[in-house]
Amino acid sequence: MATTKKETTKSAKPSAESKETGVKSEKSATTATKKSVTAKRTAAKKTAAVKSTAKKAAAKKKSTGKSTAKKQAHYLVIVESPTKANTIKKFLGSNYEVVASAGHVRDLPKSNTGVDVDNDYEPKYITIRGKGDILAMLRKKVKKADKVYLATDPDREGEAISWHLSHALKLSDTKYSRITFNEITKNAVKESIKNARDIDMNLVDAQQARRVLDRLIGYEISPILWAKIKRGLSAGRVQSVVLRLICDREEEINAFIPEEYWSLDAEVLIGNSKKPVIAKFAGDAKGKLEIHSKQEMDAVKKKLAKANYIVEEIKTGERIKKSPMPFTTSTLQQEAARKLNFSTKKTMQLAQQLYEGVSVKGHGTISLITYLRTDSVRVSDEAKAQAKTYIKEQFGENYLSRTVKENASGKKIQDAHEAIRPSYIDVHPVQVKEELSRDMFRLYKLIYCRFMASQMDNAVYETMNVKVKAGDYRFSLATSRLKFDGFLSVYDMDDEKKEHNSAVRNLEKGMELDKVTLVDKQHFTQPPARYTEQAMVKTMEELGIGRPSTYSSTINTLITRRYVVKENKSLCVTELGEAVNQMMKQAFPVIVDVVFTANIETLLDSVEAGTMNWKDIIRNNYPELHDAVELAEKELEEIEIQDEVTDVICEKCGRNMVVKYGPYGKFLACPGFPECSNTKPHYEKIGVPCPKCGNEIALKKTKKGRKYYGCIGFPDCDFMSWQRPAKERCPKCNGYMLVKGKKMQCADETCGYVTNVPENGEND
Repeated sequence: MATTKKETTKSAKPSAESKETGVKSEKSATTATKKSVTAKRTAAKKTAAVKSTAKKAAAKKKSTGKSTAKKQAHYLVIVESPTKANTIKKFLGSNYEVVASAGHVRDLPKSNTGVDVDNDYEPKYITIRGKGDILAMLRKKVKKADKVYLATDPDREGEAISWHLSHALKLSDTKYSRITFNEITKNAVKESIKNARDIDMNLVDAQQARRVLDRLIGYEISPILWAKIKRGLSAGRVQSVVLRLICDREEEINAFIPEEYWSLDAEVLIGNSKKPVIAKFAGDAKGKLEIHSKQEMDAVKKKLAKANYIVEEIKTGERIKKSPMPFTTSTLQQEAARKLNFSTKKTMQLAQQLYEGVSVKGHGTISLITYLRTDSVRVSDEAKAQAKTYIKEQFGENYLSRTVKENASGKKIQDAHEAIRPSYIDVHPVQVKEELSRDMFRLYKLIYCRFMASQMDNAVYETMNVKVKAGDYRFSLATSRLKFDGFLSVYDMDDEKKEHNSAVRNLEKGMELDKVTLVDKQHFTQPPARYTEQAMVKTMEELGIGRPSTYSSTINTLITRRYVVKENKSLCVTELGEAVNQMMKQAFPVIVDVVFTANIETLLDSVEAGTMNWKDIIRNNYPELHDAVELAEKELEEIEIQDEVTDVICEKCGRNMVVKYGPYGKFLACPGFPECSNTKPHYEKIGVPCPKCGNEIALKKTKKGRKYYGCIGFPDCDFMSWQRPAKERCPKCNGYMLVKGKKMQCADETCGYVTNVPENGEND
């Protein structure tokens, strides 16, 4: 125990050496601690620096990545109109920019022909005035874009706009592509980008051929019209032919001699019906018999007075009313004129807005119809499928069309463009009524319902035709009843649903009819009707004059130039229009020839198909045109064109006034202009006394420029006639006569007197 205690006590007292060692050890530990702290601080600084560097690198990388992504995905889409651009924007991602060129950017100059005739008819295109700022804006955007898509309309004109843009913007072949779509929908736009192509030079050349030929015709012929008639007039390849058609129709009307004929109806009561049924006179047992005079009518009625009216034959059957084709440009213009009373110009303006896009609640800006300039009735399979689903849900499967649609020639429809139809079947007209103007809604409803009707089955009628024997003569009755409405459930076709003469169904063979009342009526054959815009569009399409995109503009040009005026929907030629037409027929018969104009359209189609060089059309037609112009110039040089001096004295300066041509036709002007600026209306006296007051008859014009014959004593005498009065009086009734070509007819149709115009031509 002592030993342990001793040892313990001993160890508790360290020696001097151990003290020194302890101090060193403590110093060493302190130094180590300091080093450790320093190391940690250094490491922390290094870590922070690394993190900072990494963060900067990451940020830089992120920034670089964004920049690269943006550059790779920067696409520019160019369309014609701002509205169309707004509609397309929402279908594409943020890396797409959609801008508008506002139509054509290059064209032939207005100051000269713009066609180098000596250099194989090479056109000289210039930037259209006012388009410089637009092109400057487009060039800036093109520089920033990796790819440019030219998305102008899918026709010749649209292809030409894209071609001109590619030149004006100096786009390399790898820089741009052409895209087209028939409808402005998400699927159509995206699909077009997937199927981007090169510019179709056949389409461009077809447009160039039309533009160059029309320019040469217009710029060569117009100066002749200026020299012969008045400055400011114009001639055109298509408009001149349309003007001739209108003038020819006017000549037919003026030369028309009405013929008398009579109709005879038998009013009968059937069963308990209080409303009489009309039986039409059908002739005799041999067939149709025409009644031309009152004497003939009296003879027929005399024989019928004692006749018994017996049902001789009853035929029942079915009549099919075929569902209509969807709209083309032509049929849309015609139907809009007939049903909505729209002019062709108004129809195309509204349709353009519906195509480019309108703001619809819940949808944004959307295109409501497909492309509006087309002569095709083809419908895409996708649209057919959507229509089929809608019809089955809303009407039933029995309303679906069971036939394959065919065009007028009987061939299956297979064209590049589609018919005009709604872009979205589920956007019903009622849904967008509040978003559209009244007229725009009416046109959209017409297009929508017409398309749905085209995909539905035919309407079926039960028919009944009855032949009634009355002595030697025969009468007929007919009735029809709707059995299956089919497409008529969505598209009204002139009240086809209404049943006529339902009481006829109570008739039986051998039944005798009583209480017969005969009603006769005098009629006169009518001249051919003047063209309406609707009828002219149909005629242009049938004759192959112009194309869907030109129908409206051609008619509108004639109205704007005051060659024709619209009166009660009819197109009536003015005095100015007659003068221009007469000049064209005399000096340039080929240009106003219908066959020639239609043949040019066929040749342009050949260029579009790639089977003909576009300059061949110019080479084959321009020399003949130029020769005709030179000949007309020589003939005009031989005829000294002077103002026609009249015996009317200017009350301001005493000079004899002269005949001048103005925008609305002839007028009297003082030759002392500008010292004397007196003017008067020009009344061309025809040397015929007024049938009412004995004063003179003069050729006058309405405010719209249409010619008529009136008394110079107006307003004291109100005599007027659309047709030229003759000097001779009617020997039958002493009424005044009208000149009808080489005939003269009594103005009173009930008189019916007709004779030849005297050979001395006094009434010409």
